[in-house]
Amino acid sequence: MLDLRVPTGFFFSLVGVILLLMAFIDPNAHAALTDANVNLYSGLSMVAFGGFLLALAWRAARNTP
Repeated sequence: MLDLRVPTGFFFSLVGVILLLMAFIDPNAHAALTDANVNLYSGLSMVAFGGFLLALAWRAARNTP
């Protein structure tokens, strides 16, 4: 049976990496009402969440007999 954490983790990691690349390509691009680089912060959080899901899926697969 397919563990949904694997494709979801890959999706969040891929989108997070794309956002991180966009943050480094154009570091002066930011949201209209803030000086924060939203792509950087959202990309970091998405990569972290995707990695967390992949780690949970790996741990579950390792413990399965």
